[in-house]
Amino acid sequence: MILEICANSYQSAINAQKAGAHRIELCSELPIGGITPSHGLLKKVMHSLSIPVQVLIRPRSGDFNYSNAEFEIMKENILQCKDRGCAGIVSGVLHTNNNIDIERTIELIELSKPLTFTFHRAFDCVTNPKESLKQLIDLKVDRILTSGLQPNAEKGIELLIELQQLAKNKLIILPGSGISIENVNLFKDSGFKEVHTSASKEISNSNVFFDNTKQTVSDEETILKILYEIKNA
Repeated sequence: MILEICANSYQSAINAQKAGAHRIELCSELPIGGITPSHGLLKKVMHSLSIPVQVLIRPRSGDFNYSNAEFEIMKENILQCKDRGCAGIVSGVLHTNNNIDIERTIELIELSKPLTFTFHRAFDCVTNPKESLKQLIDLKVDRILTSGLQPNAEKGIELLIELQQLAKNKLIILPGSGISIENVNLFKDSGFKEVHTSASKEISNSNVFFDNTKQTVSDEETILKILYEIKNA
């Protein structure tokens, strides 16, 4: 089973590689669901890591219906990722009714080539997951990152299994959200080939009066324990 770490910083990325994770998804600002990392962070990570780096292309928090200006920013960020030698793009676009925006998603997929393309957790907002799966198979995306339309992947396990059965070998269903040492083998035993987690811990934060978010980092020890569970179950 491949372990992908959702790395929210340079230190998280380094910790993931040291612990033996197979690849990372690089992003920033996990408390708001993740947004595209800065150019400086991307450059530093690509210089330092030897494992594959996939990059989240999401210009802001909130919904997944983007203005023309936001969509142009997304495309520019994809070009930067290609220039830096990234392994894959993680993105997606929805209409205001939460159906997949096929036209814009195709544009992102085509621009990303030859990098892999993962349709991200915008999938967890769709109204008809089985129909959306069929659409993404037709678009030839490489994988779908999803919690099974539930707050975490363990709660969404039934739909995740069903989606995997429907997908067969046409794309990878990548369970993500809330995957831990305690439950990772639920996904291995269910036949999933890849899982996604931040494996993070809270670290001390300065007393910044205007910032109530907690600072976290992907934890090397936690990643090692998850890998041990995967290998020795």
